[in-house]
Amino acid sequence: VAGLKWTPPAGWKSSGTTAMRAAKYPVAPSPGDHDAAECAVYFFGQGQRGDIQANIDRWEGQFKTAAGRPAPAKVAKITIHGLPVTTMDVSGEYSGVGGPLAAAPAKATGYRLLGAIIEGPGGNIFIKFTGPAKTMAANKPKFQQLLDSVQKAEK
Repeated sequence: VAGLKWTPPAGWKSSGTTAMRAAKYPVAPSPGDHDAAECAVYFFGQGQRGDIQANIDRWEGQFKTAAGRPAPAKVAKITIHGLPVTTMDVSGEYSGVGGPLAAAPAKATGYRLLGAIIEGPGGNIFIKFTGPAKTMAANKPKFQQLLDSVQKAEK
């Protein structure tokens, strides 16, 4: 996808693809959480879906603090296998549970999003991992494994 390949961590099996999702990895809830998490890899086409900052802002805007204010995200720029990557980590009340096509998005408290935008030779891929805080904390190393595996695909 976009000239990139990756290897999902052990235990993560893709539940399929769609026109926009190159992969979707459901992650079972950790003890104490009721909901599962989901890690989705999106590719919309070269130059599609806005610039990196617009996507970071959109993802961050899906989270609020207990006081109803926008939840601040931790954003970093790193390099993985020579590829520029922007990562983010944000927690709080999540309004994106219903998905982009939902009539009225559901809200979930105690959620977290780990995200990455990887600048590939054929365009950006977007990795969005969301779910309840305990499940996300338990699977953060696996998310990092996924990111660390991303590299240019051989031609």
